[in-house]
Amino acid sequence: MQGGKRPMTTDEILDKLEEMFPEARCELNHKNALELIVAVVLSAQTTDVSVNQVTPALFAAYPDLDAYEQASVAEIEGYIRRIGLYHSKAKHIKELTHDLKYEFHGEVPSTMKELTSLAGVGRKTANVVRSVWFDIPAFAVDTHVNRVAKRLRLAKPEDSVEKVEEKLKRKIKRERWNRAHHLFIFFGRYFCTARSPKCEVCPFQEICQYYREKGK
Repeated sequence: MQGGKRPMTTDEILDKLEEMFPEARCELNHKNALELIVAVVLSAQTTDVSVNQVTPALFAAYPDLDAYEQASVAEIEGYIRRIGLYHSKAKHIKELTHDLKYEFHGEVPSTMKELTSLAGVGRKTANVVRSVWFDIPAFAVDTHVNRVAKRLRLAKPEDSVEKVEEKLKRKIKRERWNRAHHLFIFFGRYFCTARSPKCEVCPFQEICQYYREKGK
């Protein structure tokens, strides 16, 4: 340890992030579980801002599962054409809403197994739904969480997304998982960005792998 200082604990990291981003929250606009799961599916490989630009019209056109049931994939595509991978996402939305209606009695399920059985829903999406809507302790690892965890040496650079999730859940108190997810995202999205992180004013310089390598 440099200068005899001990490394920061995860509680100390999260406390500092709380000071920096007290407003951290899910930025995908939604009013119910159906809107949330559709929005998260749409957010794959695109920004929340982009998703929020297309969902008002989409949700107005399809307020419930019956409306989606009557829609064609091409019609759904028309509402989301401005975001990436819109063709496959429209297909996934059509399939997952069909399964919600007929396999899950019209309700968005809360278990990992059931959620990931839905089209377009992987572990990250399932964790977001479990955490944000059901308030079940979960840790969704998106690109921001993955980057921050590795830079702060809470995971190794070569770790898979699943391994990063496993390590974060082991190192962070269970009761802080849901909040930590949002704090890591805000830190990664607005401060510790991929290309131009604000290293010179970062409170985590001493523990940051990126900052250490940058200084060499």
